[in-house]
Amino acid sequence: MVDYFDYNSLLTRAREQLPEEVFKDVRFEIPSADSFVEGNRTIIKNFKDIAKFMERDAQEFAKYVMKELGTAGDIEGVRLILQGKFGWRMVNEKIQNYVNEYVLCPECGKPDTKIVKEGRIHFLKCTACGAMKPVKTL
Repeated sequence: MVDYFDYNSLLTRAREQLPEEVFKDVRFEIPSADSFVEGNRTIIKNFKDIAKFMERDAQEFAKYVMKELGTAGDIEGVRLILQGKFGWRMVNEKIQNYVNEYVLCPECGKPDTKIVKEGRIHFLKCTACGAMKPVKTL
């Protein structure tokens, strides 16, 4: 007699029906900032591409970067122009800090998050696991 409810056979059958993407361990890697210093300004050429990759508003992202670097700046087209000279390492460090605080889920570590506002508090809500974490407003 065949046991249709054998745990191992049910588990094997269930795993076969799942898409392959579930088993891939894809790391979330943001593109490196393509920045250079021109005179007394630092220009990040691919700024909007980075914001789009993270699925975040470019204005809010720029506000964070400028606040962390302690400078003023402006978005022109796809570039962010910062007042002052900043090395690529410092710029990439600030971008990584933003990702850790405002993009990656603190529970599951996936980048499938959104910033939602409930009342007066902003939350980082994960669409993968459902976790919510309060975040500072920018």
